[in-house]
Amino acid sequence: MKKNAALWAVNIISFLLFILLSITGLINWLVLPKGYELRGSFLISIRHFLIEVHQWAGSIFIIIVVVHVILHWGYIRARLAKSGTRI
Repeated sequence: MKKNAALWAVNIISFLLFILLSITGLINWLVLPKGYELRGSFLISIRHFLIEVHQWAGSIFIIIVVVHVILHWGYIRARLAKSGTRI
């Protein structure tokens, strides 16, 4: 049961990080102005903050994906063994 709880937590965290990455990426790409349009505006602070959040969320997301693969490693090995691939 403990492994199921860990898998559930990893799935929820990865989903939330994916949503955060999507929102911060889309806001920076589509909403906030780029380059010299930001000069003298408080929007540059928002843009830098969102970029920082996006980068940290991406780093944590990569770690969570690695944990997800580790938790599913038995299943991955079983499927590869069934298909004849050797690990």
